[in-house]
Amino acid sequence: MPKTMSRKVGEQIRKLRTDKKLTLDKLAEDAGLSKSYLWELENKNPPRPSAEKLAGLAKALGVTVDFLMGADSDQDLVTAQDRAFFREYQQMTPAMKEKLRQMKKLLDSK
Repeated sequence: MPKTMSRKVGEQIRKLRTDKKLTLDKLAEDAGLSKSYLWELENKNPPRPSAEKLAGLAKALGVTVDFLMGADSDQDLVTAQDRAFFREYQQMTPAMKEKLRQMKKLLDSK
């Protein structure tokens, strides 16, 4: 990953984390990373983060890996959140999917 890509990833992680009012500790815990490694991602030019680590961060932040890396210039934050949610939805149990559909119907009726 070129230096500019690493920098952009770190800046994107920090922005999303602070927008969501997450501490380094909380995001590190949610993503399965150490606080020190997360700090390095945000503030230094660390070695390339693995796809697994980026996937954990993206999931914890509710976005796609492409969005974190800035690889999809057409993807705004809302689109990235929608895509991340849909990926999670696809992996849900049929019972959980049904609960979400029922919740949507309730919201639609308001």
